[in-house]
Amino acid sequence: MNIQEAKTQIKRAVTIYLAKDEYGEYRISVEKQRPIFLVGAPGIGKTAIMAQIAEELGISLVSYSMTHHTRQSALGLPFITHRSFQDQEYDVTNYTMSEIISTVYDTIQESGIKEGILFLDEINCVSETLAPSMLQFLQYKSFGKHRVPDGWVIVTAGNPTEYNRSAREFDVVTLDRLKVLEVSPDYEAWKYYAKKKDIHRAILTFLDIRKDDFYGVDNTSETKHYVTARGWEDLSETLKLYEEMDYPVDETLISQYIRSPRIAREFVTYYSLYEKYKADYQIPEILKGTEDRDIQERAKKAGFDERLTVTGLLLEALQPRIRKHMEKEAALKELLPYLREMKGSVHISVHDSLQNLKDQLERELEQKEAAGNLTTDHHRNYAYELNFIRKAWDALDQDRETDESHEKAFALVKELYDTRVEEMQNEIPEISGALDHLFSFVERAYGDDNEMLVLVTELTVNPYSASYLAQYGCEGYYKYNQRLMVFERNKELMEEINRLKK
Repeated sequence: MNIQEAKTQIKRAVTIYLAKDEYGEYRISVEKQRPIFLVGAPGIGKTAIMAQIAEELGISLVSYSMTHHTRQSALGLPFITHRSFQDQEYDVTNYTMSEIISTVYDTIQESGIKEGILFLDEINCVSETLAPSMLQFLQYKSFGKHRVPDGWVIVTAGNPTEYNRSAREFDVVTLDRLKVLEVSPDYEAWKYYAKKKDIHRAILTFLDIRKDDFYGVDNTSETKHYVTARGWEDLSETLKLYEEMDYPVDETLISQYIRSPRIAREFVTYYSLYEKYKADYQIPEILKGTEDRDIQERAKKAGFDERLTVTGLLLEALQPRIRKHMEKEAALKELLPYLREMKGSVHISVHDSLQNLKDQLERELEQKEAAGNLTTDHHRNYAYELNFIRKAWDALDQDRETDESHEKAFALVKELYDTRVEEMQNEIPEISGALDHLFSFVERAYGDDNEMLVLVTELTVNPYSASYLAQYGCEGYYKYNQRLMVFERNKELMEEINRLKK
């Protein structure tokens, strides 16, 4: 199975493990809740899906890499206690609480969430001294005398032995106590995640053309060669910052993340062409509808790789604008109920109301961070809302007359909110106009060929552009969505996406 299919299986398993009967008891007893063992090649996104599942289910996540643990840190340190048994005095060895289990309890206390996932990575690579304790943990969910709290599902992960020489195979007795999921690298499954994470478009278009270069590990030679999903994602963040700081992108940089000399060389060559096409094709002008006529002619005559790259460049220029707009809109919608409450709270000063809101948002943020289920999207929402509160404070501090009037103070805050709403609404004609120009260019250059299919599909599966189009529409999108029957072609994919959200 691919990583998205594994995510579905794990999410369903966690959901049924946490299901309760009418008396509040777990319908599958804790003793019968088999730990999940996710086994697959390194760097394919095993850790990433755990954070997604925790966020989607609203539960906590505690993650540990077991290769970093000794028997003492996992099991606890020994200490001597004095006990009496049948009138005889004895010195007895006890153990302090495991660092891992104590972290679970700390997370419960800090987040206020009593249920969660304990994710132990590289479980089959622990030291020889720790291995017996790990087998006991998988069977009884305890280190020594200390059990994992009820309501916490154990998910483990490991690499096959062909990828990791320190990995060991579990025997049948151990495997029979686990839910085993074997995961293989799959570019199409990763691509959906990559779009949501805003992976650099040069990487996506490169891999669209060369899907076989998405993943590979050669662990047999002295010089190890490997390319992983983790490597592409980390390279994406670096590329964006290199471009912002105008640093040169060369093979020395790429090979730090893509540890295959051939693929690193080919990506550097492709990236150079990508940057050249970005300048040659006047991408900003296309989205304004002001590009030169010869640009369209060149696009018509271009080969498949160049056409796909140009389509990717156009999406790269537009999708971040759509994403920022939708995030801003979501944050403003979340602020609105607080403002309505603030307006009606005449016995509390507006400044105090803002302070209470700030405290509430910061508390929620801290709890989500403690729970380990805070997504980047939600973090940006909190940052936007807290920024609004700081700006409102500044406005109140500059207008001392508002101190004496709740109505005047609220009007000042409302004016600031309305200004942000107006700025957000002013973006809509610009984005919608860019979408119209985008479809117009692709239609004139490529007709309803594969490039138009790619464009409509990309806009459909990206959650931000899909939401924007559902809310504000686009004539070109609806026209070609119907003509190319993209909905039908993507029906199975969209159904899978919806299942992942449940």
